[in-house]
Amino acid sequence: MSDEEHHFESSDAGASKTYPQQAGNIRKGGYIVIKGRPCKVVEVSTSKTGKHGHAKCHFVAIDIFTSKKLEDIVPSSHNCDVPHVNRVDYQLIDISEDGFVSLLTDNGSTKDDLKLPTDEALLTQLKSGFEEGKDIVVSVMSAMGEEQMSALKEVAPK
Repeated sequence: MSDEEHHFESSDAGASKTYPQQAGNIRKGGYIVIKGRPCKVVEVSTSKTGKHGHAKCHFVAIDIFTSKKLEDIVPSSHNCDVPHVNRVDYQLIDISEDGFVSLLTDNGSTKDDLKLPTDEALLTQLKSGFEEGKDIVVSVMSAMGEEQMSALKEVAPK
């Protein structure tokens, strides 16, 4: 046995932000990590190669947070990283002056660490609905340690 001391740089519970999946099994509408960014696949094409090569998958995907288009070509037998993408709905309580929103979680506590969306259409819809006093439920997508508002819907008062 060695006398070396091991030091691990990890603070989470060990849950990975991604999981491996064979490139040939990733379909349109699924998710993939391209250049370190979580993306939604919008197009997949598979090319057959020569007699000793690999079939290759060409992915065209859109970053789920920045909406940038990214492309990647991977041999179909190789593994790709697929992000764990979660979508949670919260009720909007308040919009603060510094660009953050206050949201109500299912267990009754508040979530105050989310910024206003960068999407202009979503932002204007959110602000106008809030100023009119409507009950608004926002959908928050989270993947790979990032989270952002992706959609909203108005709820009829009970």
